[in-house]
Amino acid sequence: MDKKHIEVCLTPEQIHHFDLSGKIVVVTDVLRATSCMVTGLAHGVDSIIPVATLEECQAYQLKGYLAAAERGGRQVEGFDLGNSPFQYMNPDLKGKSVVVSTTNGTQAITKSMQARSILIGAFLNLSAVAKHLIFSDKDVVIHCSGWKGLFSMEDTLFAGALLDKLRLTHSFESDAALMALTMYQQAKSDVSAFIHKANHAQRLSRFNISKDIDFCCKLDEYSVVPQLAGREIRVSQ
Repeated sequence: MDKKHIEVCLTPEQIHHFDLSGKIVVVTDVLRATSCMVTGLAHGVDSIIPVATLEECQAYQLKGYLAAAERGGRQVEGFDLGNSPFQYMNPDLKGKSVVVSTTNGTQAITKSMQARSILIGAFLNLSAVAKHLIFSDKDVVIHCSGWKGLFSMEDTLFAGALLDKLRLTHSFESDAALMALTMYQQAKSDVSAFIHKANHAQRLSRFNISKDIDFCCKLDEYSVVPQLAGREIRVSQ
């Protein structure tokens, strides 16, 4: 049986080079948007609505939705939540929908809309996403959110970790995929230490949120596979 193909897009600025039609896109923003989404849905949030702009997020908030907004690593004033996974563990969020706009992650999601389906990936649900892809018959693009259009180490490490789990079922020949896999193989003995050296982790550490970084580096904390359905991200059934 022929292997399915898998590609890696290192930043949203490059996604226009990829044909997404008929494919599964796995969007990852390890620090911290997709880690928050995985955490929230694992803790009972009903759905997450990703939007690109603060104006869209505020419009939903005015309609009564809970709204989470982050820019430059900080929670935007006037919104209910920021971009910490610990905020998404709040039992008061169970059964509710949260509208989210972040610097990088929601931008990558909204730029992936031509795909057949969009999954949300993080180290927190790595094995669950891999299992989903193994049993699918669709080709895959891993879409790294990066940082303001630039390459990020943590998202590329996630791509490499996912590629490592799919080596028997998927073929990948691009330099981006080979680089991501090589980077992960070098870092896999201590992914957390590797990520703590990353530029974005250093940036976030200045906000005294090292515990967020530590949590986002945890492997397979949850078994949920968030999937975009229409405008809402829900747990894939």
